[in-house]
Amino acid sequence: MKKVLIFALALALALVFAAAGAFGATTLKLGTTVNEQDSFQVAAEKFKALVEERTGGEYVIEIYPNGSLGGESDMLDSMTMDMLDMGIITSGPFVNFSAMMGVLDMPFLFANNAEAYKVLDGEIGQELLDTLEAAGLKGLAYAERGFRNVTNSVRPVANAEDIKGLKLRVMENEVYTATFRALGVNATPMQWADALTAMQQNTIEGEENPINVIFSYGLWDYNQKYVTLDRHSYSTAIITMSLEAFKRLDAETQKIFKQAAQEAAEYERQWVADQEAGQFKAIKDHGVNVVENPDVDSFRQAVKGVYEAYPQYADTIARIQSLLAR
Repeated sequence: MKKVLIFALALALALVFAAAGAFGATTLKLGTTVNEQDSFQVAAEKFKALVEERTGGEYVIEIYPNGSLGGESDMLDSMTMDMLDMGIITSGPFVNFSAMMGVLDMPFLFANNAEAYKVLDGEIGQELLDTLEAAGLKGLAYAERGFRNVTNSVRPVANAEDIKGLKLRVMENEVYTATFRALGVNATPMQWADALTAMQQNTIEGEENPINVIFSYGLWDYNQKYVTLDRHSYSTAIITMSLEAFKRLDAETQKIFKQAAQEAAEYERQWVADQEAGQFKAIKDHGVNVVENPDVDSFRQAVKGVYEAYPQYADTIARIQSLLAR
């Protein structure tokens, strides 16, 4: 009987301490604009699990998908003002907070994923993340949106001539806008939620995104009948934190957050790679016309002027090219 009482007391104390720990936990909100089938959700859930495990539940991450905390630019604004803790944000809007981040959006900068990872996970990638601090943001790691491709509701696009005149949504980013205007496109910057409505209503004719987005949003249901695998740019997805929220963490917890973000990013990249073949097949199975081998050289030639228009990126681009040539 005594042993039973001791066990019951120990169990009760354990429950009390557990409750106290939960009560004392710091909850951080992490927002995305994507749905729960998207790779950003995969990264967010992995990050959440790692942080909560490695801090012993001291920090709890609450995930808010579907743009419930605002569009990507809105969430970045909120983080700069310390009104939102975290987000996983596509690379596009970051140029509005650090001009140098636009270098990663230059067209045809990377030939493949391995090249992108070599730059992003190294010294150059970290230097670019550091430039965000002046705007009150802390870039933790580069997850992946992937190589971007054009979709539209009008016609197959096999070369640079075919794309001229189309009205396409682009991210709110001057480099993307300049790239598509160089191609003769009526480039229309807008947030993603607005783009979905605009495609449904035919006020725009298309957009550009990686295979995983085309699939996860079922863009064939948004009048997108044609896909061109031009892979015009590699788009990151930065696991981002309010700088003030990051500074409130002690040094050891900061290390945990940064390492968890990097591991979540690498986990999400592999998930994207594992899913892509099946997603691509599903897109074609839905009757989408896919141009798998467009004349990429015609696109490259058409956008050469974009590099000339951004001389401020020349030194960093030279460093990237030197690194990739090794």
